[in-house]
Amino acid sequence: MLPSIERPKKLPVVLSFREVKRLLKAPKLLKHRLVLALLYGCGLRCFELCNLQLKDLDFDRMMLHIRQGKGRKDRYVPLSKMQIRGLQTYLRAEQPSIWCFTGNNSEGKAVPLSTQGVRWIVSEARKHSGIRKQVTTHSLRHSYATHLLEMGLDIMSVKDLLGHADIQTTLTYLHVAQLGRQKSFSPLDKLYKQD
Repeated sequence: MLPSIERPKKLPVVLSFREVKRLLKAPKLLKHRLVLALLYGCGLRCFELCNLQLKDLDFDRMMLHIRQGKGRKDRYVPLSKMQIRGLQTYLRAEQPSIWCFTGNNSEGKAVPLSTQGVRWIVSEARKHSGIRKQVTTHSLRHSYATHLLEMGLDIMSVKDLLGHADIQTTLTYLHVAQLGRQKSFSPLDKLYKQD
């Protein structure tokens, strides 16, 4: 039995599966599609994505090592085959040396991609996808957690994948996930099926 939880005052913005697909398809650049795919597909925080280094990619084990996430904690999250194929193509083409994703500083020197750069990628993808919801980098993390719960992953596993210190933080997703014996519906759906 789960502990009783107080409903959070503000629930997170969660994208539908269709909206995630539209968002991932929106950017023309593979690098930008991969940034979105890692934010959503691994539930990364913006700064965690910016700090990703080549040594953190474990294609053999299909895992991503997140070093010094929030609370200075390390964790592993699974990588999908699709992410690995995209990353391998990107790495062959771009040949980064330390950081997975780079930007350029004022002298034109490669530096880790900035959080501002990641936010811009998400904002542009939202614009081009036609999604009207307020989509932020964290919306992709919220969608990751909610979708995992809806797909049947248990709350403790989701907590570990997100790197949450406290289960109360993860329990918020139970308010937005469509779970239970029967999916919620509007009475109008049933009312007009009677005819």
